[in-house]
Amino acid sequence: MREWFASVRRGNLGALPAIAGLLVLCTVFTIMRPRFFSAGNFANLFTQGAAVTVIAMGLVFVLLLGEIDLSAGFASGVCAAVLAITLDQQQFPWYASVGIAIATGLVIGLILGFLVAKLNIPSFVVTLAAFLAFQGIVLLIVKDGNIVPVRDEVIVALANKNMPPLLGWIVAGAGVLGYAAIQIVSAVRRRARQATAPSWNVLALRIGALAVLTVTAVYVLNQERSRNALISSLKGVPYVVPLIVVLLIAGTFLLHRTAYGRHLYAVGGNREAARRAGINVDLMRISAFVICSGLAAVGGIIAASRATSVDPNTGGSNVLLYAVGAAVIGGTSLFGGKGRVLDAILGGAVIAVIDNGMGLMGYTSGVKYVVTGTVLLLAASVDALSRKRASTSS
Repeated sequence: MREWFASVRRGNLGALPAIAGLLVLCTVFTIMRPRFFSAGNFANLFTQGAAVTVIAMGLVFVLLLGEIDLSAGFASGVCAAVLAITLDQQQFPWYASVGIAIATGLVIGLILGFLVAKLNIPSFVVTLAAFLAFQGIVLLIVKDGNIVPVRDEVIVALANKNMPPLLGWIVAGAGVLGYAAIQIVSAVRRRARQATAPSWNVLALRIGALAVLTVTAVYVLNQERSRNALISSLKGVPYVVPLIVVLLIAGTFLLHRTAYGRHLYAVGGNREAARRAGINVDLMRISAFVICSGLAAVGGIIAASRATSVDPNTGGSNVLLYAVGAAVIGGTSLFGGKGRVLDAILGGAVIAVIDNGMGLMGYTSGVKYVVTGTVLLLAASVDALSRKRASTSS
């Protein structure tokens, strides 16, 4: 705890502002509208913020380099439209449509990354042009304003159905045990190499905290949420939750356990120093855009699943702003070199809570945007001040 407080004093706030914001917002909304703290609304928060959170996960990789991708929202719309067309009109099986949609996202990222890295066009200009172009592509795919339905049961279940309660407990238990095994094995290996490793007390605290949070969440989500359970039962963990957890684990492993992740942070911290150290900077920049657009495709699939359709507004409106806001509010720096995939989930939770809570209180979209914008500005200010504090301390 002393080390953590010392780190905070040096300006390394990490996820502290996002967690504090979540606690304050949840407390205020629960007092103002007790229904906010119900099991049904808890489940709604996961499905409402899932698409934006996944897109924000991809944006973390681009923001780590000090770049920006303004096209991520409509890129998700393009991929969602490809999914819907191949399912509804081409009669492809769901797995083929999902593969084509994700491949579309990867190609989009490859093109954007090539233009930024090889032609040295600023990412703001490239992705702004793509933002405008992708709106037209979505219109062309869905035939100038038509709504394309998504009827496949597997795709629809992704954001609208829940796992059986027993399966939810099994998945939760496997997740906690897997996390515990990774932490313990990592600590043992680090000690064997005489490297710095967290104490066993700290490991026990981490594993115990995760276990408590997981058990509490699964218990609440397994409660009956239907107003008339005799007609239709509604309980269990939404299927989209384990998908987000898998993406979190994969992204965290990639950034913190591989040479690729270390190189990405190095390029974001100092591009020229990374180049002199032998890192292929262009490859890092291209790959970041590929990952960003690939996750945008997954976000588009989730959005299409939740709406059970795709229209010209899919991926538009406030999707991009919320996704960038989620990454920044969670703690990812706009200046590059600082951020985690977990930041996208924390920031996405903050945005989902604001949107959901203010909706329950009856506020209009205008008020929601003002509040969300204010929170984003505060997060950016905290980031700038923490960087200044860290620079002074060093």
